[in-house]
Amino acid sequence: MDKRVLPNEVLLEEAGQLLDEGREVVFTPLGSSMLPFIRGGKDSVTLRKKDTAEVGDIVLVRLPGRYVLHRIIALDGEKVTLMGDGNLVGTEACTRADIMGTVTLIQRGKRSVVPGDGRFWRVLKPFRRYILGIYRRLI
Repeated sequence: MDKRVLPNEVLLEEAGQLLDEGREVVFTPLGSSMLPFIRGGKDSVTLRKKDTAEVGDIVLVRLPGRYVLHRIIALDGEKVTLMGDGNLVGTEACTRADIMGTVTLIQRGKRSVVPGDGRFWRVLKPFRRYILGIYRRLI
């Protein structure tokens, strides 16, 4: 299989159309904002369009001028608050309509992992700095 790197605008716009058609999309995200659960450039994710969004879901969201793949940490009506698992501070806000798809599977080498709700990781937020520091030194 050929490996091609496309600009986010091209790849994720096409992915959004496929998700809207009810199809699954698989791609390899870049960046470290979802460490340690998704390793940028190494792990691939499978996304599907879901009718509902829940706290703990990892979602692909279209924001003005960019796309993010982060976990939902709060829902308030139509308002959605996101934060990357590898982020120590900072959140993004969007609406439910901005959610393009939800991660249903993480492929890590030959191993497939169904993502959990991240509840334990969210509880560890005060200790993330130390945990991620150790993790980054080990990988």
